[in-house]
Amino acid sequence: MTPFHFTPGRLPLLVSIPHAGTQLTPEVEAGLSEAARGLPDTDWHIPQLFDFVRDLGASVLIGHFSRFVIDLNRPPDDQPLYTTATTGLYPETLFDGSPTFAPGKTPTAAQRAGYLADIWQPYHQQIQRELARLKAEYGYALLFDAHSIASVIPRLFEGRLPDLNIGTNGGQSCDAAVTQGLEAVCAAQNRYSWVVNGRFKGGYITRAYGRPEEKVQAVQLELAQLNYMDETPPFAWRQERASALQSVLKPLVKSFIERGKPA
Repeated sequence: MTPFHFTPGRLPLLVSIPHAGTQLTPEVEAGLSEAARGLPDTDWHIPQLFDFVRDLGASVLIGHFSRFVIDLNRPPDDQPLYTTATTGLYPETLFDGSPTFAPGKTPTAAQRAGYLADIWQPYHQQIQRELARLKAEYGYALLFDAHSIASVIPRLFEGRLPDLNIGTNGGQSCDAAVTQGLEAVCAAQNRYSWVVNGRFKGGYITRAYGRPEEKVQAVQLELAQLNYMDETPPFAWRQERASALQSVLKPLVKSFIERGKPA
């Protein structure tokens, strides 16, 4: 199976969806713990939730493999992105702290090196190619990294996560005008709570490619899953909730497109 699915668009916008994949390698599938077999830390249904970006004209990149094989939003040297609890390039624990693999069933170093070369590298090479293409065609490029997570995970954050979590690497991955536009969209509604650079400031993708000084603007959006799906197995899609959430997601993406264009 190819490591990703890519659809080119007609706008200077690339939407990256690195954590929706459920494909497993044979050794990972054989080694998963009982707690991990249902792939609980997946960004369920995110391609469906953001399908509207295709109509807008965005390019879309979707990872095929589960983060339990390799996490596409972590640096290749596996350096921690947060000082608080997190998971690494090759997750050894679930978000709740349970082991990802049964005892003695962790993939070997050689197998994981293969995942880096055959899954992680191609995904990031595609990001780089597309951003370069967009810059060459439009003079600038926009990268929107789409994520979701269960709304309550005590190991990772206290209480319930805000509904909309915008990350700009502390303001370094995009211009202030971009952030201000996203904040204005969030402030114009009162259904969903929101925060900028709270618990989720942006993972490796946002931090590595967001270079406003080089005309590449990047933002990450981490969504609380209860607003569009069930957070317990089988993680069912909930159309009514999803439609309501999309009424805010669409203006957010449109604001990014409008504010991301150089003056």
